Amino acid sequence: MLENLKVPNHVAIILDGNGRWAKSKGMPRNYGHVQGAKAVEVICEEAYKMGIQYLTVYAFSTENWKRPKDEVDALMKLLRNYLKTCLKTAEKNRMCVRILGDKAGLDNDIRARIEELEKATKNNDGLHFQIALNYGGRDEIVRAVRKAAALAAQGGINGEEITEEVFGSLLDTGSLPDPDLLIRTCNEQRISNFLLWQLAYTEFYFTEVPWPDFSKEELIKAIEAYNKRDRRYGLVKND
Repeated sequence: MLENLKVPNHVAIILDGNGRWAKSKGMPRNYGHVQGAKAVEVICEEAYKMGIQYLTVYAFSTENWKRPKDEVDALMKLLRNYLKTCLKTAEKNRMCVRILGDKAGLDNDIRARIEELEKATKNNDGLHFQIALNYGGRDEIVRAVRKAAALAAQGGINGEEITEEVFGSLLDTGSLPDPDLLIRTCNEQRISNFLLWQLAYTEFYFTEVPWPDFSKEELIKAIEAYNKRDRRYGLVKND
């Protein structure tokens, strides 16, 4: 099915629609988040089988703290459980897991589980899987600026030496390649403060399908659409 398609090296996904999906079924929003977590496991496996090397998902933004407390508490409980599951999945599939975002804003036990997960999987040679938690694109850029300022203050670098490459290395994504394809589910057509620096030349794909219903077949549709794009990275196409 993918024989004649160029598979993107790095796919980023904004996981949208869990709550609306649950509501449409007469279920509480948290039910949608639980099913959405299951969909993440499926897509991780399918993505790697297709030849995708890097997969980055937007799981919890800095703005998500503004949601009702009971929903945030439920999401944190789900996160704790998911980190355990992810460790087992990573061991099974040789998946390298990395957490993006401001970890300092998370509870101590969650930070400990993140550290355990990243340490245990850092040498795995399967899918490179990034989870954005307590993440905001503007916040990431501000934190990178502070790192650059600290280096300059310590004499480790001067202003002329801060190139795009140097600044990019100070972001949460570090040495990761920029996404080739961004997918957003549930028919929202905005990036919602996600990977603002990294998406400069990324192709966007929007689908009406809510995240819990996103499947292998939907991922293939996104890759098919990606293959129809003329990726020239700022070059003017001659008529």
